[in-house]
Amino acid sequence: MWINLDYRKKESIYEQIVSEIERYVAVGALQKGERIPSVRALASELGINPNTVKKAYDLLEKKGVIVTISTKGTFVSEEVDGIKQDKINEILQVMADKIKELERLGLTKKEIFEKLKGE
Repeated sequence: MWINLDYRKKESIYEQIVSEIERYVAVGALQKGERIPSVRALASELGINPNTVKKAYDLLEKKGVIVTISTKGTFVSEEVDGIKQDKINEILQVMADKIKELERLGLTKKEIFEKLKGE
C-alpha cells in the first residue's frame, strides 16, 4: 500500500493512516471489496508498531470505511459511495474556509479563481 507518513506533522501516525486510506477510497484507488494489507503486513511495510495500525483500522472500521472478516482479511467496505461523498464535502469545506481566508487578505473571488486556473 502507498501510505506516506510524515513524522513532522502534528497529526498522529494512526490519523495519517486513516486519512490516507480514506483519501484512496475517495479517489477510487481502493475499490469496494478490495482487500487491504493485514495489520501486521502494513505495520511491517511502514516500519511502525502494529498497535498503531490496529488503532487506525479500528477507527476506519468504526467509520464504515473497512470491514474485517475473521479468517478472510480486511476489505474496503461496500458502502464507500457515502464515504466518498463525505470526503468530498470535507474537502469542499476546507476549500471554502481557505477562500474566505484569501478574501480577508484582500483578494476577490474572481482573482482567487483566476489564480487557481493559472491565468
